[in-house]
Amino acid sequence: MIKNYLTALLGTFAVWCAPAQTLTSPDGNLEMTFGIADGGVPQYALAYKGREVIRPSRLGFELKGSRVKNEFAAGDATRTADPGTSLYDGFEVAAADTASFDETWQPVWGEQASIRNRYNELAVTLRQKATDRKMVVRFRLYDDGLGFRYEFPEQPNLVYFVIREERTQFAMTGDHIAWWIPGDYDTQEYDYTRSRLSEIRGCMEHSITDNLAQTSFSPTGVQTALQLRTDDGLYINLHEAALVNYPCMHLNLDDTNFVFEAWLTPDSQGDKGYMQAPCTTPWRTVIVSDDARDILASRLTLNLNEPCKIADTSWIKPCKYIGIWWEMITGRSDWSYTSDLPAVQLGVTDYSKVKPHGRHGATTENTKRYIDFAAANGFDAVLVEGWNVGWEDWFGNSKDYVFDFVTPYPDFDVAAIRDYAASKGVKMIMHHETSASVRNYERHLDTAYRFMRANGYDAVKSGYVGPIIPRGENHYSQWLVNHYQYALEKAAEYRIMVNAHEAVRPTGLCRTWPNLIGNESARGTEYQAFGGSKPGHVCVLPFTRLIGGPMDYTPGLFEMDVSKINPANTSHANCTICNQLALYVTMASPLQMAADLPENYERFPDAFQFIKDVALDWSESRYLEAEPGEYVTVARKAKGTGRWFVGSTAGEAGHLSTIAFDFLDPEKRYIATIYADAPDAHYRTNPQAYTIRRVVVTSRSHLTQTVAPGGGYAVSVEEVADKAQTKGLKRL
Repeated sequence: MIKNYLTALLGTFAVWCAPAQTLTSPDGNLEMTFGIADGGVPQYALAYKGREVIRPSRLGFELKGSRVKNEFAAGDATRTADPGTSLYDGFEVAAADTASFDETWQPVWGEQASIRNRYNELAVTLRQKATDRKMVVRFRLYDDGLGFRYEFPEQPNLVYFVIREERTQFAMTGDHIAWWIPGDYDTQEYDYTRSRLSEIRGCMEHSITDNLAQTSFSPTGVQTALQLRTDDGLYINLHEAALVNYPCMHLNLDDTNFVFEAWLTPDSQGDKGYMQAPCTTPWRTVIVSDDARDILASRLTLNLNEPCKIADTSWIKPCKYIGIWWEMITGRSDWSYTSDLPAVQLGVTDYSKVKPHGRHGATTENTKRYIDFAAANGFDAVLVEGWNVGWEDWFGNSKDYVFDFVTPYPDFDVAAIRDYAASKGVKMIMHHETSASVRNYERHLDTAYRFMRANGYDAVKSGYVGPIIPRGENHYSQWLVNHYQYALEKAAEYRIMVNAHEAVRPTGLCRTWPNLIGNESARGTEYQAFGGSKPGHVCVLPFTRLIGGPMDYTPGLFEMDVSKINPANTSHANCTICNQLALYVTMASPLQMAADLPENYERFPDAFQFIKDVALDWSESRYLEAEPGEYVTVARKAKGTGRWFVGSTAGEAGHLSTIAFDFLDPEKRYIATIYADAPDAHYRTNPQAYTIRRVVVTSRSHLTQTVAPGGGYAVSVEEVADKAQTKGLKRL
């Protein structure tokens, strides 16, 4: 079948220009073909098990220089290009080099203890005859997908250049189903829409919901990672890897021909990227399989990143935390200290002369209460937001000098909290909200990190809420991408772990810089207090946002009626308690929060036990069931133990889950504690209904479990140490 497909495809390439180059994945299931079309246009195509995945698609760039912007319509192959600005035609193949690579590497933390990095490679050196400029397109074909990037060698005719547009295409074979969010230069915090490609334009207006900073660009523009499914059962994921010194890529759809084209985030001048050869772009990735579970299991994004650059990683530790956060998100308390100040001037405003409004969450007393709860329940750390001065006018004023990251409010005693937390064996997590004043953050960064080290903080949650300062920049432009990288590398110098919110979506950089233990970069739990998220949202995220790295999703809600926390907030969290338990497994992260209030966990101590028990770092992961937006079931083995955890989540329709425990050691017996939705559970009408049962399981056991709409189940599995443990327990 593959041979027949290649014969047809090579015929297509022959129409363009012979000869074509082919590359096969190590297992033989994937075939990539590269050729030069009429006019010297480089193109590639991809097949999986003989089925077309990517139709012949163009490669290249349009550079800044010409006053007239060239249109690059899908069917226009015969236009006149400005040779000074065209890096998309006029090419010939100067060299084509192949290689194979196979290694196994060990991540500092992650979903498995070791990762195999095996691929076949084709590096095509292209020469543009009219300008004598060279560009290399490097393809790496894995068993699970394709990665390719552009490389610009050192050369006299291409040194400094500005990208007007990247012309990379992904030509689809039909009107696929897609799970997408609107293309936006400033936010990813949208619910996902499921639609045909042809329906994106009609759905776009409804899909763009309010955010504190947002800049959409096209009625058919979407963000990566983009998950697709063909009518004949192929699952295709489009994303990028190793985003460094380059703008974030979106995808703009030609919905007549079903061709996606790269759409880079512009800077304040409208330019897409400033380059200096020698240099490379990020990798463009296509993950493909006929089994949705393989998308979740793919490590292609991590493998395309460079190895770890931190020599000593002993200080990088997975962390389970609680925090003074949800009470502010729900509106029960506040980040600010007083209502007396219409404006704040750091170093001038005297907080000792104002009256507290009494709603401040980050007080010494309240923080100690959270520390006590963390210590009593085995949590590693406590996050406190709103501890530092400046929150009275922090947002909406385009304020440059907004925070100094070292000065606490009068009711927050840094030294006393530091000492109290240490006495309880609990770490503190710093909070750095920048209000998107990036220059101000860089101005204070060294001082802020030194302050953290002096006071026992070895992890920071940073935030970039609102329009970016410098004004006109976007959250995902090259300048901001470089800032996030600068803050991350600077943090590594101080042995600080970073959890960046509102930053660019991750692209596997946690392999290179494992102190990046979390990002938000998607619609997280906070939106359950802002009107709610779709029940199936958490069944889409593993196929999209999590392809690039772990998310600080902040799960663990036990009280879904937000009005019971703040009567003025009528939001409802669209999930069940067991759905929230399952997220600690299905959305793996080395940084996991128990987001709800301590008193809500005290109401359900038996269910809370799973959050206390669940691991953060894994030696093995098995993807048992998966369908985007509908259900995800995952089993993971805790690193360094024989203990397994299973999580399953479902969307609007619920799910009848059937799994085998064949991942267990066949020589051993286990006790499984199953936390499941009650028969009458429902995310809207009965979200707190659950059952807990303990059964004996072996590698031959099977579980059939009904998952409620918006529900889930979670299983803790531990080895039987003594036969007495199984007395009275049924065998599954």
